[in-house]
Amino acid sequence: MSACRPSLRTLAAALALGLLGACALPPAAAAKLPAPTVDAPHATTHGEQVAVFAGGCFWGVQAVFEHVKGVHKTWAGYSGGSAATARYDLVSTGDTGHAESVKLLFDPAEVSYGQLLQVFFSVATNPTELNRQGPDSGTQYRSVIFYANPEQQRIAGAYLAQLGKAGIYAAPIVTQLAPLTAFYPAEGWHQDYASRHPHEPYIAIYDAPKLANLRLWFPALYTR
Repeated sequence: MSACRPSLRTLAAALALGLLGACALPPAAAAKLPAPTVDAPHATTHGEQVAVFAGGCFWGVQAVFEHVKGVHKTWAGYSGGSAATARYDLVSTGDTGHAESVKLLFDPAEVSYGQLLQVFFSVATNPTELNRQGPDSGTQYRSVIFYANPEQQRIAGAYLAQLGKAGIYAAPIVTQLAPLTAFYPAEGWHQDYASRHPHEPYIAIYDAPKLANLRLWFPALYTR
């Protein structure tokens, strides 16, 4: 069974040998990515919309979006499979069709869907890794944009094309674009995991650098 974290013993040994220094680098590009050329205008009135992203272990993805201005609430969970198999022990086998995902409620008057995509690709995921992210492997760790409506599909599809055409990555982008059919919240112990366990080795090594990059590259969007 593959889980979000390697054993603490393995991490400790790797740290002692100096093998994890590269893991503190940004997970995707080595710099802030360009803004989408296709985006929705900021709404003139406040409201809430849903966005769902999968980009590896949901602990880190949730930690990133919890600190984005205009994101009012986040949940770690599962998308892409059925309700009957939306359990961590089953999803972790990689055989359920689910991806570890994060659902956001965001205010389109404060942050656009395109800006969320820019943060996702700049900070939260490496779109060139197929069925894995960093130390975690399996289809449950694939990179997916689950679009909630045709406008999100249009914006996300255009941004994927824009990034591919720009040749930013040395390898092809494998992030999937799929309709959001359902989102199932994960077990309670997964929710807000990174913020509750900031000193756990996995979080410190793989997720803290994402927050550092968010604060560095998106100061206008970063919020505590």
